[in-house]
Amino acid sequence: MCQLCIASPSRRGFLHGAVAAAAALALPSAAWSAEAPAAPDAIGPDEALQRLVDGNARYAANTATNKDYSAGRVARSLGQYPFATIISCADSRVAPEILFDQGPGELFVIRVAGNFVNEDGLASIEYGSAVLGVPLILVLGHSSCGAVDATIKAVQKGTRLPGHLPSLVAAIRPAVKEAIAAKPADLLAEATIYNVRHNVEKLRKAKPIIAKAVAEGKVKLAGGVYDIATGKVTMV
Repeated sequence: MCQLCIASPSRRGFLHGAVAAAAALALPSAAWSAEAPAAPDAIGPDEALQRLVDGNARYAANTATNKDYSAGRVARSLGQYPFATIISCADSRVAPEILFDQGPGELFVIRVAGNFVNEDGLASIEYGSAVLGVPLILVLGHSSCGAVDATIKAVQKGTRLPGHLPSLVAAIRPAVKEAIAAKPADLLAEATIYNVRHNVEKLRKAKPIIAKAVAEGKVKLAGGVYDIATGKVTMV
């Protein structure tokens, strides 16, 4: 994990992105299949991933550079051009912009307990790809995930959760069952990794928008696990 060169918000084509987004939303559904317009300083998927890696290295080393959030505020009011979509857990200890040392407008974040992809989340991810032109999608799990742990208990002990919590269990269950079958020494840690990989593969097959963009090399999929204790993200 290394250093990051992030273009300032004023250089990221915010107005250009706002106009493109408004136009796409005003058009019929066929417009979603069109290529998203590129910002003046658009980057490729590999560079986008490296920016996350570098930013996390700075955060873990306590040398974060994004501290003045007033910088670029006016420019950001004109639109957005994030370089990565993050599917993150809703856990209050996991804040993607902070742990990747990114400023406002840099990341397009979708958060749900258990960091899984459902229909609503997929729609947001598609928006990021088709309208905002985001080149990277990262599924981010984390250590000591309560949603994954609850699913393990539900699978192994038949624990019943109240309210709508069973929907979380249902989404995470396939990955947990695979992890259990592998008989790892640390089931929670392994199930967390399996859950990340399961959702990366789900996105790889997500037609029509994401699967096509990935197949054409316009969008890169990645998975990582954030260690709350160390601040480091390990790609899986």
